[in-house]
Amino acid sequence: MTSYFLGIDSGTQSTKALIVDESGRTVGQGQKAYDLIPGLGPGHKEQHPQTWMDALAAAVRQAVTQAGIDPGHIAAMGVSGQQHGFVPLDAGGDVIRPAKLWCDTATVAQAEKIIAAVGGPDEMIRLTGNTLPAGFTASKILYLKELEPDNYKRLAIVLLPHDYINFRLTGEKRMEWGDASGTGLLDIRTRTFCEPVINAIDPKLRNCLPDLYSSNASCGRLTPAAADQLGLKPGIPVSAGGGDNMMGAIGTGNVRPGIVTASIGTSGTIYAFSPEPVIDPEGEIAAFCDSTGHWLPLLCIMNATVATELVKQLFSLTTGELNRRVAQVPPGAEGLMLLPYLEGERVPDVPNGSGLWFGQNRANATPAHFARAAMEGVALSMGYGLRRLKDLGIAPTEIRLTGGGGNSPVWRQIMADVFQAEVVCTRQTESAALGAAIQAAWTRHAQSGRSVELAAITDAWVGLDESTRCAPDSAHKKLYEEMQACHNALSRSVREVFTRHHRLFSSPP
Repeated sequence: MTSYFLGIDSGTQSTKALIVDESGRTVGQGQKAYDLIPGLGPGHKEQHPQTWMDALAAAVRQAVTQAGIDPGHIAAMGVSGQQHGFVPLDAGGDVIRPAKLWCDTATVAQAEKIIAAVGGPDEMIRLTGNTLPAGFTASKILYLKELEPDNYKRLAIVLLPHDYINFRLTGEKRMEWGDASGTGLLDIRTRTFCEPVINAIDPKLRNCLPDLYSSNASCGRLTPAAADQLGLKPGIPVSAGGGDNMMGAIGTGNVRPGIVTASIGTSGTIYAFSPEPVIDPEGEIAAFCDSTGHWLPLLCIMNATVATELVKQLFSLTTGELNRRVAQVPPGAEGLMLLPYLEGERVPDVPNGSGLWFGQNRANATPAHFARAAMEGVALSMGYGLRRLKDLGIAPTEIRLTGGGGNSPVWRQIMADVFQAEVVCTRQTESAALGAAIQAAWTRHAQSGRSVELAAITDAWVGLDESTRCAPDSAHKKLYEEMQACHNALSRSVREVFTRHHRLFSSPP
């Protein structure tokens, strides 16, 4: 009897389900889209956790139908989830209020208070390995305490989005090391919660944090109630799961030194496997744990396809038209450059930052130039991160692209030219869902008493689409090096202006 493995990716815009067989071949997929809660104030980005569960059921049933298999043959499942979100539960396990998401920047003041309380940015990095951007979970907890005290009084358990889904699937309230490292509450070296940071929020918070556990352990088994909702067999093992970047690393085969993953979705991330912690003294590269028992130094920018979607909206372009327009303009967009901080930014740490079009003149004031500058601006922001990773000792041999931006041939070439490295897409574009399925298989093998190296599974299951491979164009090397230096300098020079501008326009009249 053939066994199958189910991977779930619960993201900001949709939930995706992927079913693979024992060879890693995709046999069924499902997807259900949804939106953020509308009408919230500036910086507030929230979703109802029940939205994720409804989408999960729809996506799984769609994937099973497409696969045409007996759902009783699914041997294990795993969940990937958007990082950093805060799901507050009361003592009965009910959600207290909608989840604040990774892209919520309304908690800047709370992040600053926590950092000050522990002794400043350098001490925060010493204690946890990371600084504390507003997007991390810790500031969201203090926000609840300060601005919603009645809700805070009800707080009994803190979960991340993928933890909450695991809880609804298994009844277990637990937190996996990789995703936990994005809370701001974890010492990533020891994989234990950091008491000084907890105390800076509330000493009583320690009682609200769930048990931590290893990435190769099972969270539990699918309950009869959850199985009924998903149309699956009760008792299926549910692996630990992890954050979307941790699962994306597994799903792109990024489980050994040398491979770097670049994800171009709503946000942009670039990250690498490391056998030991990689601590950035500047705090720009996140020192995360991965979901293999090792570490995942990572750069995250909050604006990737956000920039190209804006250009499409401004000039009423389809995705195909956008790509065609970009290809019509020479590298450098004839002097037009974008700092794509359209919804604030994490690196650099300007949560109240704004987008900046620089170098506009009559010659480059066209939709095509704006389109190219948007793609190049995102690539240069990620290029800054790649250079920081190299400075910290990461030596990439290949960059694997994932996310919607990787579907664009012209954007792939821009990435190769800016990164000065070959880039290639994986055959399975849903890398986080595939990573969750791979982790489920890895966990299932361990439970069955068969020790299988994770790399052996990724080597067999993760294929590269060689038709997408792009090598850097040597003719553009000098231009993009100069553009990278200009982009970096421009970013440094306007960060204080962003802060002053935000204060000016957010102040009451």
